[in-house]
Amino acid sequence: MTDPVSRTILLLDIERFSDRDDVEQAYLRRMLYDVADRVLERAGIDETQRTRADRGDSVMELIDANAPVTALLRTLLTEVPAELRAVNRMASRSAQMRLRGVVATGYVAVDRHDGWVGSDLNHACRLLDAGLLRTALRGRADDFALCVSDALYAGVVRHDHPGIPAADFHPVTVTGKNGPMRAWLHGPVPAAAAEGRGDGGDRGDDDRDTESHGERGAGEAPGGSGDRPAPATAATPPARAGDPRAGGPPAPADETRTGDGAAAGDGRHASGPAPGGSRGAPAPGPVLRIDGGTVRFGGGYTAGDQHGVSGGQVTGDVVMGGKTQGGERP
Repeated sequence: MTDPVSRTILLLDIERFSDRDDVEQAYLRRMLYDVADRVLERAGIDETQRTRADRGDSVMELIDANAPVTALLRTLLTEVPAELRAVNRMASRSAQMRLRGVVATGYVAVDRHDGWVGSDLNHACRLLDAGLLRTALRGRADDFALCVSDALYAGVVRHDHPGIPAADFHPVTVTGKNGPMRAWLHGPVPAAAAEGRGDGGDRGDDDRDTESHGERGAGEAPGGSGDRPAPATAATPPARAGDPRAGGPPAPADETRTGDGAAAGDGRHASGPAPGGSRGAPAPGPVLRIDGGTVRFGGGYTAGDQHGVSGGQVTGDVVMGGKTQGGERP
């Protein structure tokens, strides 16, 4: 194993990667590496100053300690959301990409199998996989959530460098395998964490297993690119007369409604809209339902041909099949 060297650690992970099929996963990996390359180039970090590890749904970059961290942070905060907008506007919903990101500093060594070893690297990977960061991304309109380690905040962010407003970073506590870890989240803190209910807990996966394993979040629409809100439910129907919401007089005591135009199952009467006509024809008009008892009409009642009334008493003119029946009929 090599001697540990100081490095800036950058991690980027695709949300809901395992929800996608093979074709979409290949496309997303291509887009992830394109975004990472462009962001690092704009931060002035060329390929000679970084080493990349491929983690499937995520990318890990070890960046030379001499590369300016301030330039990296400024570029991440501005360029990653812009890159994601450009990528996602041309992609189908199922192929859109949302990212979680972590920036940390620490010492990393390389073992005989070219693997990266170091507790600081493990710490950064646990931050990336934390439930709090996953939850934070669900509420972000720009498809990107960034967290920095406590050491990076103390050494760089808190000094309020241009383009890196310290006030935009908020302290959070992430539950890890070895106890709570302090970090700093860019942007609003999820309500559960702000109220002290934790970050969703440690899933117990391997330290560097940052895949979501297809766990769909609450409110996500099927086939979506992540935990975006599901379509809104239908609006509440307007209040009826007698409903306290209407603000008008109460309904008569002998009228009980059990639905839209439906009568209660106790012999009371109600009317409602007619069902639609067959084969797309217009509805035939109002419908009168009588379940026993007495119904009175003042004046006339006309509803087209072949209408009749039975089991009740009708006063006035009733038109049935084009013939008018006058007077009172038992």
